[in-house]
This record gives sequence, C-alpha cells and structure tokens, in this order.
Amino acid sequence: MPKVGRLEKILELSRLMVASVDLDSLLQVVIDSAIEVFGAERASILLFDATSHELVSRVASGEQEIRFPADRGIAGATIASKTPQSVADAYQDPRFNPEIDKKTGFTTRNLLSLPLLDVSGDIVGVLQVLNKLEGTFGVEDEWLGSALAAQAGVCLQRARLLEHYHEKREMERAMEIAREIQHEFLPRVAPDVPGYDIAGVCEPADKAGGDLFDYIPVRDGRWLIVVADASGHGIGPALVAAETRAILRTASAISSDPCTLLEMANRLLAEDLDGRFVTCFVGLLDPLAHTLSYASAGHGPIVNYHHAEDRFRQDPATALPLGILAHAERPERVTCSLQEGDFMLIPTDGCFEMTNPGGEMYGTERLLACARGSRDASASEMLEGLFGEVRSFIGSNPQQDDCTAAVIKRSGTAAGAL
Repeated sequence: MPKVGRLEKILELSRLMVASVDLDSLLQVVIDSAIEVFGAERASILLFDATSHELVSRVASGEQEIRFPADRGIAGATIASKTPQSVADAYQDPRFNPEIDKKTGFTTRNLLSLPLLDVSGDIVGVLQVLNKLEGTFGVEDEWLGSALAAQAGVCLQRARLLEHYHEKREMERAMEIAREIQHEFLPRVAPDVPGYDIAGVCEPADKAGGDLFDYIPVRDGRWLIVVADASGHGIGPALVAAETRAILRTASAISSDPCTLLEMANRLLAEDLDGRFVTCFVGLLDPLAHTLSYASAGHGPIVNYHHAEDRFRQDPATALPLGILAHAERPERVTCSLQEGDFMLIPTDGCFEMTNPGGEMYGTERLLACARGSRDASASEMLEGLFGEVRSFIGSNPQQDDCTAAVIKRSGTAAGAL
C-alpha cells in the first residue's frame, strides 16, 4: 500500500476508533487495520495489567490468549523504552521469546512492536504486527506505527475506563439483587413464645453475602432457631443461603432434630456447592421443658450465659460446615437447660471479625463484654447494643462482612410449665 493510502487508512482508523466505545470491538478494529496498513500476516494487542504487571492478549488475529510478565521479550523492551521496536529476524534477536510461538503454533519471522500510551504517557499495552508480507519493517513503518499507536492508546484508555465503569455498575446491581434476596427471606417479626424473648438482626455489608437467621415453628409449641452464613459475597452466596433456608424449612416437616436437619441439608448442599460452604446453627427450643438442643455445622462460638452464676461459656461447632463433605460425620447434639435470665447469643463471624482503621479486630472478648453489659436488657436491646458497639469500633472503616446474630433469652416461666 502506498504511503498516502496508508495515511488515509490511519485517518479512517481514527474515525472508527472514536466511534468504538466497546473495548473488544475497538481492539478488533485496531488489529484489522494494522494488518491492512502494514501488509502483515497477523497482529495482536497485549494489554498491560498494572496489578499483576503482566501483558495479556485480550484479542488477537488468529491467536489464542496468552499472558506473560511485562518485562519479558520484545514486548517488555517496548514497554521499558516506550519506543517502537522493529525486528528483521525474530529468532536472531536475543530478546525474542520463542515460548509464545510454541504456545500458539505460529512462526514469527519479523515484527514491529509499538507502545500504546495513554494521555499521561503511561503504558496501556503493546501492539505487535507480525510477518510483513513484503520485506521487513523499516523506518517508515515505525513512523506510521507511532501515529497509529498514539491514537489507539488514548482510545484504549477511554474504552477501558468505560468498561470498568460498566463492570462497577453491574457489580453494584448484582449486590443490590443479593441484598433484595437476603432481605426477602429474613423474618419480619420474632416468634411469640411464652416465657422467652427472642430476637434476630442481620445488617448486610456493602457487598451483601449469605447470612441468614430464621424461626421455624414445629409441633407442641417448640421452635427451631437458625443462624447461617454462606461463604463469599454477592448473588451466589445469597442464593445458597436462600437454598439452605428452604431445605431446612422443608425438612422440618419430617424431623425437628437439629442433627438430622443438618445432615439432610449437608447432603443436598454438597451436590450443589462448588467450592462454597455454609456454617449453620440449628437450635430446638422447648419452652415447656426449658431446654435448647442444638447442633452447629462449623458455626461458632455459641455463647451461653448463665445468670445465676454470672458466667459465660463459649461452645465450639459440633460438625464441619455444610457442603464440604457429602457424607460427613453426624453432628453432635448439645442440650442446654435454661434458667430465668439465661440466654444464648449466636453471632456470625462478621460480628467479631470486623476491624477498625488500625487493623485491630473487634474480637470475641469485646463481644462477651458487650453481652455482659446488656445481660438485663431485652433480646432486641442486646442486639441493638452489640451492633451499635461494632459500628462505633470500626469507625470510618467500611463494614467488611454481614453482621448477623440471634438471641434466645428466658425471661420468665412458660405457661403450663411445672
């Protein structure tokens, strides 16, 4: 192609690049135009990943994606110098990295490597044009390539910023959906159990996760109390939490035994979860016998307060989290006798793993001290005080995780009890 025709093509490319706001389509426009302008077999764009300091081929003409350190090969030399690099015989240049040819099955004879810079002169990528059909790349190619690369770099910067903006919007929308899912399956009111005061609160983080609490009525006035935490953040964990709730509610029609319920949930969740897990507490409150029998799959500590002795006891989990092993050992069952003033506090780890701006964790000691200070308050007031203290502790730090807890407190004598 004559020089004038090549210049006209670059001007036409400028118009196309400005019109291409989508990153993938912009990259393809640059690739196709570079092959035509330079009369080459192939071209590729390697985008610079500043986080990993790697070059990544987001798009290539006839190539598979590759990723390699940004200080390696001729592309690395292009980044270091921020100047065009023309190579007449690739395999005679010591900077050439033949591993890329081995991965792709392509044989590079000669190449032109061009730095793509943003408006600040920072590297956003490298454009490489491979195997000129007639002769090798010369000074004129470097000059024309610099003109093309200067425009492409600025347009790439704009397209990447737009892509990041849309990704952020999509993530925000996903988090909004996750919060809606989470909100829908949380109880609106606590159960009215004679002689008992029960409350639960879930304060989702900005990145909503898979925390839940639930109250499930069973026979003879007994209640199942559930607190669970699905690992991760976003729609996935929120759906896992919703599935866990649905399984437990359905299974409660068959059995009210916490161990059996956790066994059934574990078998079903293990089939669905891919690398995720759920910590889950299930307690069976019998207000006539004044007992709380529970099992805990990876969920702990469980905080027991004995009013007569003014003493706390922290109980560990009694089984592995749900979803890790389909045939895990049956959870152990623990039964507690509840006297007047006794209570059980079941928090998720978000309540005590929050950190302040200094990196200090809230911790279980502060949690116990807060619970002791509000031991004579109602269940809802206890949780209000705990959550308020956690918020004050983390200060300007964002809330790193969902904060969920339930309190089961014996406040008097249940009707009909001896």
